[in-house]
Amino acid sequence: MPYVNIKVTDEGVTKEQKIQLIAGVTRLLQDVLGKDPATTVVVIDEVNTDNWGIHGQQVTELRKRSKPAGP
Repeated sequence: MPYVNIKVTDEGVTKEQKIQLIAGVTRLLQDVLGKDPATTVVVIDEVNTDNWGIHGQQVTELRKRSKPAGP
């Protein structure tokens, strides 16, 4: 029974995109490893950007700095 855990930041991933991720990962495991889709579990965790760090920095702060300056 394969178990796949996908972690993404909580920045607007839509229900439709989640459906595509679950179906795509399930298909991939079936195609590549011959795993039964009926026993394949896919979990998507959405992580707040305050709780996600890259290069020693909080993603929330990185996003603030990368936004273009307004008029």
